[in-house]
Amino acid sequence: MRTMPRMVEEPCCDPVPGPAAVAPPDDVRLAQLAKALGHPVRVRILRLLASRRSCMTGEMVTHFDLAQSTVSEHLRILKTAGLIQGEIEGPRTSYCLSGSGLAALEAGVASLASGAECAPSTSMIGADPAGQPAWAQGR
Repeated sequence: MRTMPRMVEEPCCDPVPGPAAVAPPDDVRLAQLAKALGHPVRVRILRLLASRRSCMTGEMVTHFDLAQSTVSEHLRILKTAGLIQGEIEGPRTSYCLSGSGLAALEAGVASLASGAECAPSTSMIGADPAGQPAWAQGR
């Protein structure tokens, strides 16, 4: 049985702004945020950090039956997507939710539910040079 390390509670790095304070992200950014949530461990990491309402320092590995390298990779993916923040404090990294990243995700999902148009993406993922998307090309 694993022992729980002492967790240090600190004020969180980035408060979550209200949903009206953030414009919905473009489709590419929304897809990046959604992809970061594409694994149950990453969703659980977000829930764990949210339940503490503050930064969490220590070995998060004790909350999962996974290798440290696997948990570190999930943390890296969430951080790269902008859903969490991490600060190196000596030999440890302190993680907390990114309020701006979560607000962007919330605004993007809300725009889907409301049918609102978002700003056009600057990148045409899967488009041919004529601008036709891959799904329309029968690929």
